[in-house]
Amino acid sequence: MAATLAAATLVLAACGSDDESSDEPAESDDAAEEPSDETSDEPADDGDEPAGDESSGDEPADAMEPATIDYFTFSAAPDHLEDLDAIIAAFNEEYPDITIEVQTASYDDYFTSLQTQVAGGAAPDTFELNYENFVTYARSGALLDLGPYLGDGGIDTARYYPLALEGFTDGGTQYGLPATFSDVVLIYNKTMFDEAGLDYPTADWTWDDEMAAAQALTDADAGVYGSYQPVSFFEFYKALGQAGGSFFDADGNATFNSPEGVAAAEWLTGKPGTVMPTLADIGGTPDFDTNLFQSGKLAMWHNGIWQFNGLNESGVDYDIVVEPGQAQKANAVFMNGAVASAGTDHPEAAAAWIAFLTGSPTTVDVRLASSWELPAVDDEAAFATYLEITPPENRQAVFDALDDIALPPVIERQAEMQDIVGQALERIVLDGADPQEVLDEAAAEVDAIAG
Repeated sequence: MAATLAAATLVLAACGSDDESSDEPAESDDAAEEPSDETSDEPADDGDEPAGDESSGDEPADAMEPATIDYFTFSAAPDHLEDLDAIIAAFNEEYPDITIEVQTASYDDYFTSLQTQVAGGAAPDTFELNYENFVTYARSGALLDLGPYLGDGGIDTARYYPLALEGFTDGGTQYGLPATFSDVVLIYNKTMFDEAGLDYPTADWTWDDEMAAAQALTDADAGVYGSYQPVSFFEFYKALGQAGGSFFDADGNATFNSPEGVAAAEWLTGKPGTVMPTLADIGGTPDFDTNLFQSGKLAMWHNGIWQFNGLNESGVDYDIVVEPGQAQKANAVFMNGAVASAGTDHPEAAAAWIAFLTGSPTTVDVRLASSWELPAVDDEAAFATYLEITPPENRQAVFDALDDIALPPVIERQAEMQDIVGQALERIVLDGADPQEVLDEAAAEVDAIAG
């Protein structure tokens, strides 16, 4: 909790500096504390030498022992495998003797597979971790200490925002490098609003404004809906912030069963079957909401900036705006990093790969060009170019959303906490359970596992 609170404070401080500045997204990417001084310039005891000074750039590196490195990722497939291949090709120009073998899994399956591999002693050499699950793996001893490879050891830490870098430390040890950030906005179909004679959403909208428009735009008999927002843990903690509530108090006790929590739960669970399809209609259909929006049957969509590339290819006429709040604004920011396994046989090569993957100019260019989230690097010129890309016309909303950040609550038993909250919300929708009673039970369960 201390790390999470520090992260929120520092991200907000960073985002207040300049509305147009690239400082905003990169610091939100991992937003946390100042980097630790507890790093070492000595090579690891396994005998591998640290990577060369240019390991996060595109300049030729010092010779390195041949190695094959596994990389396990959830964010590359299926839309960005070619982008990842381009990054690997550039990496191989610098490190011709290191082979990168990519493994992918969908986000829904990724952490189950990763946990199985780690528990079985067959962890990939390098892999992707999100902010929410990083602490669990760092404290289990599963991650390589990158200290020997920082600074003079090869990885240019100045390439990253200090606050972003600290987001993937634990107990003063750097276990990962910040890779990307992304946030959630309200995506809307301009054509549907035009045909209905309604004004487009604005940054001043509240939940009430969204619901009024959603009701006017919904024609369930025709399979047309006004709004789509997943009934999930991730949407709940954000809606809780928008209602003016908090997930935990200063002592780490669950407080999401407050009146604000009930309001957030009612906001989310009141949409299925009214202004969006029922959960039964949605079922387990992959990309149900994506297909609905791209087919012109969904007017407003709570989703992330990673959707831009697919939307641009689909030809749908859309734009974005900061999500509506209620008592206040609160916007979700997601952060991913790259880590190496503590058990890798090639720590030097693994460190060189994740440094290139997260900080090289090639990576920055590829990610920005393909809208594959945003890199966590200190590169103001690159982000200025990003803002010029259309659609969406209001791409500035990506950065405006960072003015009011709601970071995910994080505990060691993260997956269990997310399941508890997600199942509680489903009980409200599917069983008609009382929101207050359900949240009271869920809060007690979260307190029990948070310890």
